[in-house]
Amino acid sequence: MRLAHVIELGVKELRGLIRDPMLLALVAYAFTVSIYTASRAVPETLNRAAIAIVDEDQSPVSSRIVTAFYPPYFMPPQLISLAEMDARMDAGLDTFALDIPPDFQRDLLAGRSPTLQLNIDATRMSQAFTGGGYVQSIASGEVSAFLERHRGAQTPPVDLALRARFNPQLNKSWFGAVTNAISSITMLSIILTGAALIREREHGTIEHLLVMPVTPVEIMLGKIWSMGLVVLAASAVALIVVVQGLLHVPIQGSMALFLAATALHLFATTCMGIFLATLAGAMPQFGLLLVLVLLPLQMLSGAVTPRESMPEAIQLLMLPAPNTHFVVLAQAILFRGAGLDVVWPQFAALFAIGALLFLLALWRFRRFLA
Repeated sequence: MRLAHVIELGVKELRGLIRDPMLLALVAYAFTVSIYTASRAVPETLNRAAIAIVDEDQSPVSSRIVTAFYPPYFMPPQLISLAEMDARMDAGLDTFALDIPPDFQRDLLAGRSPTLQLNIDATRMSQAFTGGGYVQSIASGEVSAFLERHRGAQTPPVDLALRARFNPQLNKSWFGAVTNAISSITMLSIILTGAALIREREHGTIEHLLVMPVTPVEIMLGKIWSMGLVVLAASAVALIVVVQGLLHVPIQGSMALFLAATALHLFATTCMGIFLATLAGAMPQFGLLLVLVLLPLQMLSGAVTPRESMPEAIQLLMLPAPNTHFVVLAQAILFRGAGLDVVWPQFAALFAIGALLFLLALWRFRRFLA
């Protein structure tokens, strides 16, 4: 193997990528607009939810409840009549409709247990699942504060002091931005290397390479370093410009350590992209393979749901996946400021998985060229 051949073949891949405007647009979108929009529209975040309130009591306690809903979690409540409630929800105007019954305050002061009715449009799943708890907490808090003023304050037996580390504001957009950047790194590295190989097969340039004095290892390494370099540079720009600059997400750890881990992860995922490209005969088939591979990688790696919450069989099944270890490593470095002494097991796992994927991809690539 000659290093000059590897460099020249990689430069050829970069020139081919520059001539493909669709792939360039995909790279630019994945590391800029996609990260920004994913951070601002995290599914679990309740933001400006539409709520309507039927105030049949018209009492001081009902007024407290009405004025307790305000941005950014809720839009200013719409005061409606009982006859309008169902029609507005059927029309999709309200996500939540709270009905405060008549004599609600009188029943509270009399020691009874009156009931508030909350109607939720469950078709708006992202807001419905979390918003119900928000409404219950806000209404209960206002009722408790009202009763304490009339009956005397009661000191709770336990005082809970909350200390949120690594994200003191509990801002979910921080998690969404970094998670989407990690997902883009995995997705683009597989797509770019696979598309580069299939593009050569469709254009007939793979036959030109076969008659040149280059080996399959040199061809593979040329694609790996060139496409990996593109994704590595794009991820660095995304973290500095989009995540830190536009979204103001603080990065706690070493950026150099994270980029070194990203390079190791890219070695494994680019090999995976070459392997998938050797299985596919054309770009549409490669796209179908990506659906089967990327969705489990993204959903079961721990980026969306903690691995501890998954069944043990799924945890064991995802251990050979490179982005399982990359997610743990990236979150430890970027969120918690971990050093190499903490994340070295993930570095070792990525190196081992990358070596195995390289050998597997090389075996398939040689058969692909034969």
